[in-house]
Amino acid sequence: MHFIQPDKHSRRAFLRRAGQLAFTGAALPTALNLVAMGEAAAFNATDYKALVCVFLFGGNDYANTVVNYDSASYAQYNTIRGGRVDFSGGGIAIPRADMAATLLNPTTALPGGVQYALHPAMSGLAGLFNSGSAAVQLNVGPLIEPMTRTQYNNGTRRRPPKLFSHNDQQSVWQSSQAEGARTGWGGQMGDLALSSNANPSNPVLSCISVAGNTVFLSGDQALSYQVGTGGAVKINSLNSNVYSSAEVRAAMTTLALQERSQLLEKEYNLITARSFSTEGAVTNALAAFPASGTEFAGFPAQNRLADQLKLVARMIAARGTLGTKRQVFFVSMGGFDLHDNLINNQANLMGQLSAGLTAFYESTVALGVADKVTAFTASDFGRTLQSNGDGSDHGWGSHHLMVGGAVRGKAFYGSAPPVSVTNSSDSNDQWHVGQGRLLPSTSVDQYAATLATWFGVQGNEMSAIAPNLGNFGGAYPTNLDFML
Repeated sequence: MHFIQPDKHSRRAFLRRAGQLAFTGAALPTALNLVAMGEAAAFNATDYKALVCVFLFGGNDYANTVVNYDSASYAQYNTIRGGRVDFSGGGIAIPRADMAATLLNPTTALPGGVQYALHPAMSGLAGLFNSGSAAVQLNVGPLIEPMTRTQYNNGTRRRPPKLFSHNDQQSVWQSSQAEGARTGWGGQMGDLALSSNANPSNPVLSCISVAGNTVFLSGDQALSYQVGTGGAVKINSLNSNVYSSAEVRAAMTTLALQERSQLLEKEYNLITARSFSTEGAVTNALAAFPASGTEFAGFPAQNRLADQLKLVARMIAARGTLGTKRQVFFVSMGGFDLHDNLINNQANLMGQLSAGLTAFYESTVALGVADKVTAFTASDFGRTLQSNGDGSDHGWGSHHLMVGGAVRGKAFYGSAPPVSVTNSSDSNDQWHVGQGRLLPSTSVDQYAATLATWFGVQGNEMSAIAPNLGNFGGAYPTNLDFML
């Protein structure tokens, strides 16, 4: 199922099909020129801004990430998760006392005395929240249009495709489409950013992944440039001797980069040449900002996410050399599909997430760009509030974090959901669809549009970023107001 509305994407659809049919490098400059004419008037970046998507693969357990802390709601959480009556943990409940150090103290208290704490392993992120540099979006997930549990049960509203499926919900979060999508909302922002960056004919430095291939960063023109935690990936045969022979290397370089007349050969060599030149540019730019630099000293060792975020920080530091004004980055963690051993395994993951994001924020402060860089979390889905014995099962809505100097921090956004597993017709609980699965009260489109507005997306450009946004309004604001 494809949710993007054709009437709002006729030019983009034309460009995509042109690219699919042409196969040649010659088609790309024409497409880029059309994009520049259509987009530059509205999207015109004069300063620097970057978005960093931190994707938690496997479906993070929301209830043990942003945890109910006030006595009344903690008691409900504790009972549902199999905890002991003295609140000392047990089952998949976190002991209440363990979260005293990660209690979140918002500027404006939540209604009804509801309080939240972060997982005990997330002291760094709790500190950023309480100092005003992080915020929490409550109960966000994919929606096509606003929906209550009654509407979910009676089928009067459209549901996102293939709910509770890992691959599909990862894709829906990143692209508004099920698995097989060709573009994502990060890539669509990259399309808009091309004309603002120094070299619009090079579509690879607007969207950068340090976590492999991802549809999130795929645009109509912008390409997801993949780097490793050590920097740009080299083409070995063009960067080092082959069979210990410089002559063979020179011959390989000539073959790979020379002009060709055959269409497929020409396209292949154009791509190779672009990869080769971009790698050289990135490597040279990063050389001025070595990983050992003082701006990057706070990143913890033996933390895969921290390694990725450190590379992102170095790329941001090199923005002047690379000529970038707007960038979208993608990093990730795996291991969140915790049907069992939730208590032990999630603690390790949350510790890595908190340490990595905290160090990243501190690095942006050291670089003087904290208010120019916003990191945010995303995941396949949340999980069930109800325990399956030693873990939790696939869910839907979840709580997510936004970190950066431009975030309206020390605040919760959205509505605090009841602590419940009901699937009855109780009209007081419209936000659960069985076993404590949260039915989102905020859509990914609203979340994405809020970030995109800060990034510089304007007017009808937003339909590419958040194709379902037009279905929301009123009680479902199109801007969630968590960005300055």
